[in-house]
Formats: sequence, C-alpha cells, structure tokens
Amino acid sequence: MNSLHLVLGDQLSEVISSLEGYNSEQGVILMCEVLEEVTYVKHHKKKIAFIFSAMRHFAEELKQRGYKIAYTKIEDPNNAGTFKGEVERLLENHNINKIIVTHPGEYRLLNDIKNWEAYFGMPVEIRPDTRFLCSTEEFANWVEGRKNLRMEHFYRSMRKKYSILLEDNKPVGGQWNYDAENRKPPKNRLQIPLPYIRPVDAITQTVLEIVAEKFGDHFGDLQPFYFAVTRDHALDALQNFIEQRLHYFGDYQDAMIEDEPWMYHSHLSFYLNNGLLLPLECVRAAEESYIKGLAPLNAVEGFIRQVIGWREYIRGIYWLKMPEYQEQNFLNAHRQLPDFYWTKNTKMNCVQQCISETEKNSYSHHIQRLMITGNLALLLGVNPKYVSEWFLSVYADAYEWVELPNVLGMASFADGGYLASKPYAAGGSYINKMSNYCGNCSYKVSQKNGHDACPFNFLYWDFFDRNRDALKSNYRIGMIYSTFDKMPEGKKQAIRNDSKRFYKDIDSGKIV
Repeated sequence: MNSLHLVLGDQLSEVISSLEGYNSEQGVILMCEVLEEVTYVKHHKKKIAFIFSAMRHFAEELKQRGYKIAYTKIEDPNNAGTFKGEVERLLENHNINKIIVTHPGEYRLLNDIKNWEAYFGMPVEIRPDTRFLCSTEEFANWVEGRKNLRMEHFYRSMRKKYSILLEDNKPVGGQWNYDAENRKPPKNRLQIPLPYIRPVDAITQTVLEIVAEKFGDHFGDLQPFYFAVTRDHALDALQNFIEQRLHYFGDYQDAMIEDEPWMYHSHLSFYLNNGLLLPLECVRAAEESYIKGLAPLNAVEGFIRQVIGWREYIRGIYWLKMPEYQEQNFLNAHRQLPDFYWTKNTKMNCVQQCISETEKNSYSHHIQRLMITGNLALLLGVNPKYVSEWFLSVYADAYEWVELPNVLGMASFADGGYLASKPYAAGGSYINKMSNYCGNCSYKVSQKNGHDACPFNFLYWDFFDRNRDALKSNYRIGMIYSTFDKMPEGKKQAIRNDSKRFYKDIDSGKIV
C-alpha cells in the first residue's frame, strides 16, 4: 500500500505518530507551508518565520535520514494555499491509496481532515498525538464522574503515573505544590541571564526575507530573530534553561520587570508546542537538576507543574469541550479590543511594556499575559472571541488547543468557572506588588479615582459591580462584594463615573 504521511507545522518530531511504520519505498511525506494557516488570523511575522524555518530544517533532516519528502514552500507559485489543496495536488502525481496524519491541534483542521476520506475516496487514518503524556481518551475518563474539575488533582495523578518527584509514591519534600513560595516580587539588581539565542543561518535568512515580502502588514517585528529552529538547538535551549535560569524560576515566575521580557522563564513552549522538544524529556531534565542539588524544589516542581499539569490539562479541556467551548461568553462581554493592543499607544506603562515586548519578541511570560493584557481585557468587558484572536495571533507558542482554554477559561472567565474557580481580576496594587511598572507610569497606582488614578483601580470594582448578577453566588469572591457594599455611595458612583469616562475615551480614540 502506497501511503501519504502528512506532517503539520507543529508536529516537527521524528517520533510523531504519522511517521510510525513509514517505508520510503511505499510512502511519501508531505509538508507544506500554506497561506490559509498563517492568515485565518494574521499571525505575528516572527511566529510565521519561526514555523516555516523550523519546518524547512526538519524536512532537510528527514531527507538526510532517507525519508522521501514532498515539500511545498509558501512562495511556490503552484501552492494551493490549503492542506486539502496540497494533498490533492500531490495525489495527482503519486499512486497513493492511503493518507496518514497525526491528530492536529485545532478542531477546525481536524473537522476538515475528517471529510477527506469521502472527498479523496481513500482511507484517512488519524493517529493519536502520542507526544502528549495524557491522551484525550484518558483525560475524558479522568473527568467522568467528577463534579468539579481542578488541575491540581489532575497534576497529582500525572506525577504518580510517570513517577515524577516521588519517594515511596509520596511527593518529595512532603508537598505536592510549592506555588506559595513562587510569588516573590522582583528585587532590585536581579542578575537575569540573557535568553538563548541562535545565529541566523541561510535557511532562516531566506525565510525572513520571504515573510518580510509576503506578510509585511502583519503585526510584530521580524528582527532580531533568535529562535532555535532544529531539534539539536532546541535541546541546547533546554540545557541553557536548566543551567542558567531554573534555579530562580520558582521564586520569580510571577515577577515583572520593565524592559526584562524573559526573566527566569524557560522559553521552551516554542519548542514543546511545535515538536522540537518532548515534554517528558524536559521534565526529567528538571528533575535531574533537583536530584543533583543544582536547583531548589520549589523551582523544579513549579516548572514540572506547568509542563505535566497545566499544559496537559488545558489540552484535555480543549478536546473535551470543543466545539461548543469556543462560543462561551458567560459574562456577556461585548466590547471591541482596544486599538492599543495592536499599536501599544497607551499611557498605562504596564500595558505598554507587555504589548511592546510582544510586538518585538512574539512572546511575553504567563503573568504578563494573564494579569496585564488578559486582566485588562476582562475588566473592560472585551468579547472573548476578540481576546482569543489576539492571543492566537501574536504569540509564537500559541496554537488553539493551548491558547483558547487559557483565554476563555482563565483570562476571560468566559466558561463561567469550568476551568478556573474565580475570575483572574486584579487592580493596580497587584501589578505594583509584582512589578516595577508603576514607577514610570503616567497614572498613579496609589490613586483610586479621578483622571490621574490607575485605570486598573476603578475598572476592577466596576467589573464586579456590573457583573454582580453573574458572579454573586461564587463563594470565592464573597469578600469582594462585602467590601464593595461597605463603600460610601459617593465612592461607588465615582468608580462608575471614572469607568464610563474611560470607556468613552477608548471609543473616541483618545490615548488612555
């Protein structure tokens, strides 16, 4: 049987299931850069370049190992522009009687592939993505019968399944979770190491030129380009994190410092999410660092929880709840995304910092995403569809399976508490505690009302005020409403007036 093995741009691993049993005498591997996948949302220029360069490097490595590769580049004048069109074009020139693909990371694409069998008149085998540590079936079984889903319980089951940081089937150190130790505010003069940077080679340089020509109107800076684009270099990036950043990752994983976008974070999600790294090898590397006494337990456990806890849990939620999940809007948020999310033209220094860094790097760390850009969109009442589109567009590690639940369940509380037990809303005091942004801001974080007040202060209370009917029964935020109810009526009205003024200023195009 002659088979077509389709490898997608986020499946750049030689152990991907679509390549299992591949025989170069009876099969051909198809990889293609298609316009539809980079324009259904207008992805960040650097994200496009990263994906295309990593794909081209991966294809070259497969060729060197004797794989038969059919590769379509974005600049090919005969490029059909879609995966379906490229498969159809290949079938015209090859005697193929079966299509094999690994389960994609987006429901949209999976739905399309499921129709190929009837369209092409041949079997289409969709294999599980075995790079993940928890299959979609296993996650569905874990969910069954549970009244409340909480990541912590799932995380512990994954620790046990893979025997990670365990002694006699109990957690090393006596605790499962050291998150309470991982919220230190930033200190002055932290010696933050440089991020992992690779020089640009000939393949990447060609891709950069093509992206500049074809996608110049997309958001974001193309240069400088520093991503690893091969597995060997991604492994170097992993080692770099283990040796230079992991030790302080736990302490400062929630901290934000002006003009320090990388902090002590791993920056490995780029490579985990496109296949250049595998989750278990990253986890074992961190665990080994603890065993050797090179990194503290709070840092190692915190990193491992992100990889086998949140990452796997979020994916499970996505495939369990799609396609209905993408329509969730529990708070009936309806506002447009403010223009400054694209232009960075705002007087709020924390927001300006995060969006500027996102524009430059196609990256910001998880607290910047959740508690600055995500938090502000939540407080403003931005429609979660627009928030999701922005997050998917601007971050090089964003694929829908990981982006959508994080935005809808965490940042926007659009699922009404299915993923998170309360909205992740915060005022200026939190931002001031966890960052040094407020010192250089046009607004005063200590001021609660008026034109000079930090907008997060009055927007925080306005959010809870206008969403009271939806949130009043949430046991985790009863104290917030108790505090609001004790405020003098004049203060409540000032909150409402300041918020209305702020919305009006945004809608009129005024710089806020």
